[in-house]
Amino acid sequence: MTHGHPAATPPAQIHSLVVVAAAVVDEGRLLVVSKKAAPGIFYLPGGKPDADEEVLETLRREFEEELGVQPLEPKFLADVEAVAALEGVPMRMTVFEARLSGPPCPAAELAHMRWVSGHEAGLDLAPAVRDHVLPLLRRRGMLAA
Repeated sequence: MTHGHPAATPPAQIHSLVVVAAAVVDEGRLLVVSKKAAPGIFYLPGGKPDADEEVLETLRREFEEELGVQPLEPKFLADVEAVAALEGVPMRMTVFEARLSGPPCPAAELAHMRWVSGHEAGLDLAPAVRDHVLPLLRRRGMLAA
């Protein structure tokens, strides 16, 4: 039997992962990517900030490394809290809306890239995308119904 008080943990210590990502929507479909480590699970493109890196610097670097493009006109969309699909730990993801500087092409640790409505049969989306980002984009009328 344990005698701890996990509720007393300060909120700042709960988040072990900080991620910056972008929701790129084109013709009612959302760009999602999967990593070679888990090719069947799809996420928003983005990643973890390097030390002392601003969030938009992280976004630009990750898009360049992973997709060979730049996010254009990034606008803050939401801060999402969910369990990270791969790591299984709490995550805070800052999500921007953005357009792309050109056609994306998966590189680095990415395995796949898809444009999705979120209704595809058998599509395994990360919890943050499935439970938070997709409903938000639908409420804003950005995704195909």
